[in-house]
Amino acid sequence: MKEFLCIIIYFFSNVCYSQLIEAKPENIGMSSERLERITELSKEYINDFNIPGIVTIVSRKGKIVYYNAFGKREVQGEAELLKDDLFRIYSMTKPVTAVAIMQLYEQGKFNLNDPVSKFLPELEDLKVLNENGDLESISTTMRMHHLLTHTAGFTYGFSDDQVDIQYSNADLFLSENLEDFVNRVAKLPLKFQPGTRYHYSIAVDLTGLIIERLSGQSLDKYFNENIFKPLGMNDTFFQVPNDKRDRFLTRYRYDVKNKYPVEYPSNPRQAMSDFINVSMFSGGGGLVSSAMDYMIFAESLRNGGVYNGQRILSSKTIKFMTKNHLESVIKPFQGGDMDFLKKHNSDGLGWGIGFGLVTDTTKKQIVGSDGEYYWQGPSSIFWVDPVEEIVVVSMIQIMSAPFDRRSDIKIATYQAIDETYEN
Repeated sequence: MKEFLCIIIYFFSNVCYSQLIEAKPENIGMSSERLERITELSKEYINDFNIPGIVTIVSRKGKIVYYNAFGKREVQGEAELLKDDLFRIYSMTKPVTAVAIMQLYEQGKFNLNDPVSKFLPELEDLKVLNENGDLESISTTMRMHHLLTHTAGFTYGFSDDQVDIQYSNADLFLSENLEDFVNRVAKLPLKFQPGTRYHYSIAVDLTGLIIERLSGQSLDKYFNENIFKPLGMNDTFFQVPNDKRDRFLTRYRYDVKNKYPVEYPSNPRQAMSDFINVSMFSGGGGLVSSAMDYMIFAESLRNGGVYNGQRILSSKTIKFMTKNHLESVIKPFQGGDMDFLKKHNSDGLGWGIGFGLVTDTTKKQIVGSDGEYYWQGPSSIFWVDPVEEIVVVSMIQIMSAPFDRRSDIKIATYQAIDETYEN
């Protein structure tokens, strides 16, 4: 029946893509010709930086106006990259986890001012390692709002200060499961007093454990039953099924010196590596997905929590999540050890629950709309523009590519607008 409906839709000048319809850009205020600049940009990345391939989707008003895959599946291979190939989406897992925890918020399972220790008693006696190298007690209660806005005091372990070295040595992502994970975290100090700074961190992985405890389900089962199945996301999972592993792409890192991708070594014991026999469900970075699957997820957010007749969140909750939750004295993205955060221009940005926000495009100095929300991983990006009703998802398989893909694709997308919806 689904295939029959797609055929019918096709003959009415639209193409059916996994329940999302492709429409002529000119019918939705965009230019087909100018959208081809995304094609030109994609081919430049492949030719100039030797990346294997790239998939990009652009939608407006819930209809696909651009959907293309370019390049190869392997750096040295001949097989062409396919639109439905599977990518590690890393930190683009975080918005999914945010939706999941806020579903439980809507059910009255917790309040944002609840102490984190109410749900994770293992963390009740955490200490802060101060600038003098001394451990001190927490002076203010760590609350759920702190955890959900990266202001709780946790880190990732990517720098060389005393706290991050301890995080690195703890091998958190070699944990057997989230219970093991939180027990390892409980032995580590905080980087700062809760609520005093923003610092990108493992907080979302801890949120995943809270989801497990509040729901009584493992994180993978919760996601599947409450987000993926309702939305029809059939290609998103923590563990790649055997019958889909032929679509699962090789992971590369970029060798800047030689300007060439190098296959990234895997560790079967480490989360976010092989995606086989997974027991450590990382809510901060553990999902595999396709570009179209993630587009469906993002479209559900743009559409007020509804997709294909299935509601996953209230529109009011989404509006709440995509407001700036950080006080003016706490600047997002200035506390982070990852390369993309270090070079991030934080002017005109804010942080919601699960999303980065563009609060002022003139301060950010990039075309777009005030009120955009977005996130990214080392190899994938997305954003939702509620003003122009645009969603963009773009995926590659290169860790930390040497170009600013978000800015490049934003410019290429917005220059194709013929009719703006901005007042």
